[in-house]
Amino acid sequence: MFIGHFAVGFAAKKVSPKTPLPLLIAGVQLVDLVWPLFLLLGWESVKIVPGITVVTPLDFISYPITHSLLTSIVWGAVFGGAVYAFRRQLREAVVLGACVISHWVLDFLTHRPDLPLSPWSDVRVGLGLWNSFGATVAVEFGLFIAGLFIYRAVILSLGKRVSLSFWLLAAFLAVMHIGNLLGPPPPSESMIAVAGNAMWLFVLWAWWSERHLREIR
Repeated sequence: MFIGHFAVGFAAKKVSPKTPLPLLIAGVQLVDLVWPLFLLLGWESVKIVPGITVVTPLDFISYPITHSLLTSIVWGAVFGGAVYAFRRQLREAVVLGACVISHWVLDFLTHRPDLPLSPWSDVRVGLGLWNSFGATVAVEFGLFIAGLFIYRAVILSLGKRVSLSFWLLAAFLAVMHIGNLLGPPPPSESMIAVAGNAMWLFVLWAWWSERHLREIR
């Protein structure tokens, strides 16, 4: 799943309105933000296997540190705890921790059975939504549109406006997702690892999109 994760970050504004969007985006994408680094270090691995699913050609051979259920919970606890240490908002910390764990839940929906339950478990799970192109598009864009509407309603309730830069971010994510769905496979595994680090730019873009909300923090 790609834009579905961002949808959760947008929608999480409903339960924690004053949490900055970059923190929400960093939360829902945390394991995918560190995954490219782990690929470069050789700690986790992926291969390009066209046809392995209808939607993505990626065969996630090993990613127990970032994408097991157990470590997702640990990542969530660490991220939420770190944010609490700096901002002293318990509700916000819990929401952000839940955002991190939500990544595994959505991946469980979309991935074929390749998600480990723990780094030491041979059991791998996944419901395989990626085996249906139509269902994947419907679910991802359905979540994405719902997330956008929820985010917009929250910002308006704060007496603010949704910035143009936010709508540009949303449009870019949608176009990028369509490109991923319809475009050719990545040229190499190493390119996945290198290009994946650009995901941090979305966190920066989210910060830029909410610069006019800073006075309500």
